[in-house]
Amino acid sequence: MRKAWIIGLIALIAGFGFSCGDDLQDPDKEQKYKGPLIENHDVVTLYSDSARLLIKLQAPVQQEFENGDGVFPKGIYVEFYEKPGQMTSTLKANYARQERNKDIYQAKGNVVVNNLVKHEKLETEELFWDKNKAEIYTDKFVKITTAEEVLMGQGLRANQDFSRYRILKPTGIIDLKEE
Repeated sequence: MRKAWIIGLIALIAGFGFSCGDDLQDPDKEQKYKGPLIENHDVVTLYSDSARLLIKLQAPVQQEFENGDGVFPKGIYVEFYEKPGQMTSTLKANYARQERNKDIYQAKGNVVVNNLVKHEKLETEELFWDKNKAEIYTDKFVKITTAEEVLMGQGLRANQDFSRYRILKPTGIIDLKEE
């Protein structure tokens, strides 16, 4: 009886020992996490030169990834300044993505750029902002509203404060002046 009990105990321990062994897997073949490493809320980022404010970027949420890129899943609002305290233009979008190594932002969804000096408004669905070159551009449909007319076309190149621009393929002009 005692032998049977010892044999049973040894079999039970051996069973547990074999069942607990995990198969070792190659770590390079494991599925890696590709989501954000950092998530910030109520973000305000200031870009300056010689202590002079040039750009103020605001976003409700900013996510940063392993490669340094950032995503603003709940939208972005950017203010551009020419002189201290003088905001010249704004950019607003429902979503934005930043490629950190190129310093290029991609804005998507109800993108609106307002030139506060000239009272002109650009509307499009996608816009790229190259911070290093101080340019904005798109190949999508654009609509620019000025005090006197509405300009429409496909594609646009402009400086970041939207004071100078060129529509690549104009498709229409609507005159707003009353006669």
